Amino acid sequence: MKTTLGALLLVLGASAPAFAQPARVDAVQAPAWLERAGRTVPLATGTVIAGEDRIVTGANARVRLQLGEGSRVRLGEYAEFTLDRADDRGGAFRAALGVLKGAFRFTTALVARARPRDITIRVKNVTAGIRGTDLWGKSNEERDLVCLLEGAITVGSEGHPTVTLDKPNDFYQRPRSGGAPQVSKVDPAQVDAWSKETALEDDAAAREGNGWRIVAATLPSRDDALKMVRALRSAGFATDVAPGPEGATLVRVGQYATEAQARAVMGNLRGLPGVILPKVVPLP
Repeated sequence: MKTTLGALLLVLGASAPAFAQPARVDAVQAPAWLERAGRTVPLATGTVIAGEDRIVTGANARVRLQLGEGSRVRLGEYAEFTLDRADDRGGAFRAALGVLKGAFRFTTALVARARPRDITIRVKNVTAGIRGTDLWGKSNEERDLVCLLEGAITVGSEGHPTVTLDKPNDFYQRPRSGGAPQVSKVDPAQVDAWSKETALEDDAAAREGNGWRIVAATLPSRDDALKMVRALRSAGFATDVAPGPEGATLVRVGQYATEAQARAVMGNLRGLPGVILPKVVPLP
């Protein structure tokens, strides 16, 4: 992944529409990238996601987004997600989401269930109309899959009739080989396994916050620290520098709501060039 440098993160944040926030990132387990208008930067908590943005995740990565009407979208590793369209006007929230690759989970918060909305999720070759409150899906080289966890959804694919799923654990899949779509039911154990593919560490307690961060390295030279920052940003980690002890420079990664989230990202950092005895530290 190539990335621009320095202030580009601020520029991209400022370029998102000020009148509405179609979606907002509230948790990132890096590596993950934001692609906007031909530019790529590491994805950071708090980023506003605008129409036509793309999110890409790497190995062991997770991302959680909150849509403008309160629903949440979780992405697993090696995912590609697009916000094709979103607006919140006239009292109704409308959005078109795309999952081009990888696993996702869509969950509607209680506060959002009563709001008028029109949301569709395109899972490569399968499209789901959201009336349900909880669903999971995945697109890979073998098939495109949508599984209903709660509520009801309409699902279809080109050249085939649309069907309604209204029972928990019903799923619709279309083989990439060109075979006909299939509707079946999956057992709870499989649903639990699928759910882990999109779950953040300590997901139940996760909130945006400034509680923890990672110190990836302590370097005697600020120039060396800035060089490492560029490398880690290219690798999908939101990184900065800060003064360290005895004139050294700290290379810092992210801000995380929980220690568990920070440690999960620290595990993804291990083995990257320049990362020396990384540690998780609480923010003052």
